[in-house]
Amino acid sequence: MKTKNESLLKQFAKGKGAEEKDLSIQNCVIYTRVSSKEQMDTNQSLEWQKKYCLDYAIKNKLDIKGYFGGTYESAKSDERKEFTRMLKFVKASKEKISFILVYSLDRFSRTGDSAIFIASELKKTGVNIMAVTQPIDTNSHAGALQQNIQFIFGKYDNDLRRQKTIDGMREKLLRGEWIGQAPTGYEFVKGAEKQTIIINEKGALIKQAFVWRAKGMTYDQIVEKLKHLGMRLPKQTFGDILRNPFYCGFMSHNLLNGEVVKGKHPALIEEELFLRANELKGTDGFKVNIANDNLPLKVFVRDADSGVPFTGYIVKKKGRYYYKVNRIGICINRSAFMMHEKFMELLATYTVNPAHIEPLKIQLKYTWENLTETNTSEKKALSLKLSEVEEEFYNIRKRHAIGSVSLEIYEEFSAEMKVRKEKLLGDLEKLDQKLSNPKELINFACQLASKLRAVWALGK
Repeated sequence: MKTKNESLLKQFAKGKGAEEKDLSIQNCVIYTRVSSKEQMDTNQSLEWQKKYCLDYAIKNKLDIKGYFGGTYESAKSDERKEFTRMLKFVKASKEKISFILVYSLDRFSRTGDSAIFIASELKKTGVNIMAVTQPIDTNSHAGALQQNIQFIFGKYDNDLRRQKTIDGMREKLLRGEWIGQAPTGYEFVKGAEKQTIIINEKGALIKQAFVWRAKGMTYDQIVEKLKHLGMRLPKQTFGDILRNPFYCGFMSHNLLNGEVVKGKHPALIEEELFLRANELKGTDGFKVNIANDNLPLKVFVRDADSGVPFTGYIVKKKGRYYYKVNRIGICINRSAFMMHEKFMELLATYTVNPAHIEPLKIQLKYTWENLTETNTSEKKALSLKLSEVEEEFYNIRKRHAIGSVSLEIYEEFSAEMKVRKEKLLGDLEKLDQKLSNPKELINFACQLASKLRAVWALGK
């Protein structure tokens, strides 16, 4: 028995004494979930989980304050909609919640270290996770350790399943079978015993697009041509198609670790055409127009009535060059000498009067400064957006590495982020000002503008 003095001296003691638990608070919530839509549709697993949790609550005289889950949510991530709603309710409830009842700990989470952290934070607020088929007293160090070990094993089991899935997908690719959606121009044959991929109607247009590219057409020209033929493709999407070896019979995929394998699908184009379209082979068999210094106005000058550009030729016997309109029904031939004289007369009308050179220089200087200032602001904004995309990209890679984001979701969002990043880099490149001495360029341009006829005559 303590003396009176000991009781008085207790007020000077340090540290917190053992707190008595408030056994009157016996509130709980129930969380159930399944990992696939098929399980949710049958509803058997969800009802089974709920029944076990209800029986446990009744047996232990717990007052149920809410039901959460009841749907399919992957336990590989702790950003589930129902899971998050349940945690918010538990933390904000005016009626203190003491337990979260789950059928088993893997129903709560399979994120390992993340699940341990969440359980620890909940415990600080007096909330315990109770797996009704694996009852553990987490108020003891041994019990908390046991629960944490089960969380870690849940993640380990999840990682094993994921690796088996990835290995299976890789094996399928190595056999020459495609995984995922068929590329544009192809489609799967539904109901076939073995994977069968065929070329559809869009395939013919894609093939023609490769031919156009091999002949030197630009992306913009090809996209516009395809649009007129009823096929709308964003420029970026066409670029992805052009670089996809699937169209020449090979497959490229992240799971192939930098290798390409021969596919079982039919090739849309030959390998040679694919390489030429990607500028990895010479353009053998395609006509290349070579510029003729004696006919500098060829293609540049057009017939005023028809709009058809002039071509040129030489009369070898006379050693003279002529321009002509090469179109049926139009018969126009002009001496190159005469055309050049007329063109120099036209240039004279665009030549700047030397008396106006200095005012022109001042105006060009103002224009340059205005463009530079505008570009600087745009570059800052684009650089900021680029930093945000790179940070998002880093975060999703990190979350994928620790198992918080599935491979499917990671590939989908990383592909989108790569497109955004490439676009921003392209926009920045357009705005990049590499001119070190604009004053020198302005002076040169003004000198050129003051003697256009003489300069052209020297160069033709």
